Amino acid sequence: MSPDLPPDDTRNQSPSNGTQGNSENKAETAPLQSGNTDSVETDGGADSPPSPPRKGKDRSVNVTDGALFKPLMVLSAPIVLGQLLQVGYNLADTYWVGRLGGDPVAALSYSWAIVFLIVSVGGGLTVAGTVLVAQYKGAADFRQSHHVAGQTLSFVTLLSFLLAFIGYVLSPTLISLVGATPGTDPHAMAVAYTRIIFIGVAFMFWFFIFDALSRGWGDTRTPLYLMVISVFINVVIDPFLILGFQDNPMFVWFGLESLEATLFAATEFTGYGVEGAAIATVISRGFAATVGLWLLFSGRVGLQPSLSDLWLDPRTIWKILDVGAPIAAEQGLRAGGIAALTAIIALAGDDAVAAYGIVNRLSSLMFLPALGLARGTETVVGQNLGANQIARAKRAVSLSSGVVVGAFIVVIALAYPFAESIVGFFLSVEADGGVDAQSVIEIGALYIWIVGPAYIFLGVFQTMLGGIRGSGSTRAAMLFGSTELWVFRIPISYLLLVPGGMGIEGVWYAVAISYICSAVITGAWFLRGTWAKNVIDEGTEPQSDTSDSVGEGETDVADGEADVGADD
Repeated sequence: MSPDLPPDDTRNQSPSNGTQGNSENKAETAPLQSGNTDSVETDGGADSPPSPPRKGKDRSVNVTDGALFKPLMVLSAPIVLGQLLQVGYNLADTYWVGRLGGDPVAALSYSWAIVFLIVSVGGGLTVAGTVLVAQYKGAADFRQSHHVAGQTLSFVTLLSFLLAFIGYVLSPTLISLVGATPGTDPHAMAVAYTRIIFIGVAFMFWFFIFDALSRGWGDTRTPLYLMVISVFINVVIDPFLILGFQDNPMFVWFGLESLEATLFAATEFTGYGVEGAAIATVISRGFAATVGLWLLFSGRVGLQPSLSDLWLDPRTIWKILDVGAPIAAEQGLRAGGIAALTAIIALAGDDAVAAYGIVNRLSSLMFLPALGLARGTETVVGQNLGANQIARAKRAVSLSSGVVVGAFIVVIALAYPFAESIVGFFLSVEADGGVDAQSVIEIGALYIWIVGPAYIFLGVFQTMLGGIRGSGSTRAAMLFGSTELWVFRIPISYLLLVPGGMGIEGVWYAVAISYICSAVITGAWFLRGTWAKNVIDEGTEPQSDTSDSVGEGETDVADGEADVGADD
């Protein structure tokens, strides 16, 4: 066992079905499989308390035994759906802010570049929680999984407070750096939106942490349920906080114009505009974060860090940084690259920036599901490498890549004929502002036509990165992820836009080229197979027999519960 936990910590709640199969041990611990944990003796003798029974369902998926495709899809499907719901946040904001005109949409584009930059740095560290929890679980070291969960929560929370302060104070400067002109409406609106988001950024981080830890444990459904509720709250309150009770299409759709008139007469509330979108996001994120933390500490999702696990332990934090820092650097570099790309696109004018904001949200309908499947692959690879099943880990990546290719071909074929209509749905042509709405629609449609086919390569690229991260080879993932932006996309975009004289069309071609080149280079390295090693302590061994740890003062109920709830 790892020395990071005190010997009197008897929390050893095992997963329902997430470890290697062991038929002898399952037979020996039959009382656990029927849910009777009280009959299990602990290693510490008669005076040691038994492991407490779970208070709720452990929804983790067994990905280390039996057929692989079905559990991979069962694990990944909720993540993919969750990522699609994440798009729901963005598209709801884009749609309702688009009712205000082109300037507010441009403001969101500037703001998203900065918010993504700050959030990505801390959010990347949560992936360390996914990797370490998954590998410790694969090695049947469940107590260490609980400990890593608590340490990840404390460390990333402290970091979120620091990043929130920095982001709030520097918002005006940062918005200017990505191309917004100080003193203009897009700049002022972007600063207001960004500052509100940073006030509530801890809520975002807490949900990201809960999602990452649950994913590493093998439970992807619980975060999905919370995301559904959170997105519903956001979608419901968005139109009212943005538009208020005047000229709000929501009342027209439901035939409630008289109610709108009554509410406006009583309140004269015309909405908060762009700021309303930020407020709605903070409220909805806050709900998901609060419930997620309650589920985590109550033990209702399998993982259950104790309060003592929140006290920062230098050795564990170093392990989190060792695994997570390259991911944070990768995502920070990626977010910085997006900000730099936004600044380059700003050279083509606010019309191009507004179009980029819309197509960026639309493209996330494909990118985020691919990222969701990649995150499911992270867990499968992590648990199987923890269980020393290297061939199975590699096969998971191949299966995920095949699914992404098939799905993307279908989606791209459907989107092609309706490119202009899709972009136009998110922008009111009649709205006032300095941005030409029709020009925005044409630029956005051009993006779909040029970049669309390259998303097939992007999908495979992301699933390979998921497998590499799941192994703990986060420095390699950082290198490949950063190369896509900083070696290919950004330099080529600038060269084609300015010296090449191709305008915004050149930037779209640069995006497509970067996706294709990155997939080819990463694929060549991936096939070498040198990434397939785990990163947990070499001394950690799977607990397969209750006699192995007699006298160590630890309960050993891991394998006995391995298949409890397998049909959940």
